[in-house]
Amino acid sequence: MTENTDLDCRVFRANETYAGKQGFSYFSGISAESAGAGGICMHLLRLKPGDRAKAHMHAAHETAIYMLTGETEMYYGPRLERHLVLRAGEMLYIPAGMPHLPMNRSAAEAEAVIARTDPNEQESVVLLPELEALVPG
Repeated sequence: MTENTDLDCRVFRANETYAGKQGFSYFSGISAESAGAGGICMHLLRLKPGDRAKAHMHAAHETAIYMLTGETEMYYGPRLERHLVLRAGEMLYIPAGMPHLPMNRSAAEAEAVIARTDPNEQESVVLLPELEALVPG
């Protein structure tokens, strides 16, 4: 068996942020860019009261979310006709290609760990501006 000496275990801190196409500011985490990951991306997201993403989908990858604190809402479906609430301690699965729009309409900040099956998290984000007006403010 040949050992790949280019790979190593690394610890990351959520210190730096980047602006996602979806309209949120994410804390940098594990990705192709930061860790050389080949099949996963994981980062931290904090949503202040009133934060709202743009309607979007991840065309080619799945998303798993673990809500650490707070409460958020998400509209989803082909016309964003479905609605759910995600609370601290709960997990959410979003299949590839599912239109969705998350938001924080509560009075408290919310924090979540997000993992996706695409190490280049932003590359398969598809904005869906035609769906924006379908979700109440």
